[in-house]
Amino acid sequence: MTTAPETLPSDPDELRALLLTERVRHAAELTAARSSAEEEIARLRQIIRELQRHRFGRRAERLDPNQLALALEDLEQTLAAKEAEPTGTAAAKPAPSPPRRRVNRGNLPADLPREEILIDVADKTCPCCGGTLHPIGEDVSQRLDLVPARFRVLVTRRPKYACRQCEEGVVQAAAPARIVDAGIPTEALIAHVVVSKYADHLPLYRQAQIYARQGVDLDRSTLAGWVGRAAWYLRPLHERLLASLKASGKLFADETTAPVLDPGRGSTKTGQLWAYARDDRPWNGPEPPAVAYVYAPDRKAERPVMHLQGFTGVLQVDGYAGYHKLAEGGAVRLAFCWAHVRRGFYDLQTGGSAPIASEALRRIAQLYAVEAEIRGHDSEARRRERQARSTPLIAELKTWLEKQLATVSRKSTLAEAIRYALSRWEGLTLFLDDGRVEIDSNSVERSIRPLGLTRKNALFTGSDGGGEHWATIASLVETCKLSGVDPQAWFADVLTKLASGHPITRLNELLPWSYAQQAETAVA
Repeated sequence: MTTAPETLPSDPDELRALLLTERVRHAAELTAARSSAEEEIARLRQIIRELQRHRFGRRAERLDPNQLALALEDLEQTLAAKEAEPTGTAAAKPAPSPPRRRVNRGNLPADLPREEILIDVADKTCPCCGGTLHPIGEDVSQRLDLVPARFRVLVTRRPKYACRQCEEGVVQAAAPARIVDAGIPTEALIAHVVVSKYADHLPLYRQAQIYARQGVDLDRSTLAGWVGRAAWYLRPLHERLLASLKASGKLFADETTAPVLDPGRGSTKTGQLWAYARDDRPWNGPEPPAVAYVYAPDRKAERPVMHLQGFTGVLQVDGYAGYHKLAEGGAVRLAFCWAHVRRGFYDLQTGGSAPIASEALRRIAQLYAVEAEIRGHDSEARRRERQARSTPLIAELKTWLEKQLATVSRKSTLAEAIRYALSRWEGLTLFLDDGRVEIDSNSVERSIRPLGLTRKNALFTGSDGGGEHWATIASLVETCKLSGVDPQAWFADVLTKLASGHPITRLNELLPWSYAQQAETAVA
């Protein structure tokens, strides 16, 4: 602020000049203050819009095909109901039938069991001459039927034998091993409970309600005990899965929240599920896709360092600063995600007119266009194409971003989006020199979406131990999906083998991708 002079000039002209100078200075200060306030207001409004969109709007930038399918389902139902309506009385002249809609009615696999139903005429006597009718052909139609899932009881009998001569010793076959000692569930039933909870996202209390409708009353705590026993048996497989991932040369990493009941406070605390994924399919890599989750009670930077101990190679991550500790020794190189860079500009564009953000999105879209064309090529071919086509685009984009940063307010959200990209430029451009690296980390983000569905339906897990069980079983469920393996069949078979004492040295045979290869070999 300016201060008034101690003595005022006596000359009226000097006094007027002094007053004019003070007015100009005061106006300049007001203008600067107003400009700063407007920038702050604009920044706060943008934050409010982002929070509103996060709370009430769509989380994805694109229209989810599954959400679109919900509207199409209703439309298909309406069309089917219209087709089922009678066209008029029998005496009325039939209207020409409209062309049939092209509908994908599914296919009927040849390996499904068939049950034939014969619908024959009641009288095989000719109505004209009274002779016997002879078959000249038949019409055959097939319809898909369903036998609802039902419980059954397996009764195991083990006869005892003894010798009448010596009357010493009793011979009896050994009882088969079980996951639940002296319990009633088979391994197939435990697999069904596990898959329903972690693959189909049905909480245990809902499963108990479904079973009760079939006359089988199972308490939720009983089902929870089965899941806990299964998780204990599966823990070595989870450890072997994580070890297999750490032996790879490139991984994705991300994390998501896992609400955990905190009895001491009477509420929940926020745990974390860290996801480590491998997906070499975009460049036809040799390693099978897989994902392993690890539960931790917090989000400290020490967690990924501990989880990935021994890993060397490229780790593709988002902008979370905690991953930087992994790269301090030089054994791990961080590749950052262009989707997160794009998201900052996308939020600005959706908030209103933002020509700089729109131009940034256009330039980033050029990079993604190149990636779409080279997807499926080997790593060396991808590297060559990126060097020839994407490197010039990246250089121009960096120069343009630096120029725009000098023209916008440093407190604006646009400046934050630009600084986010420029501060991570080395990791963002790593994909140019390595054809194995993806342009974004969407692969691991897709892997953590099922965790969100389970979290939404179950609300929270009961303890840190429950979080560890969640991580163990969900890792194997999602890896089964990535390997094209039916989780129900895999869990039933693997739990049976583990209960029977499968050798710890041959755990690799039970991993989902090995299981898939064995199934293909058996079919061949």
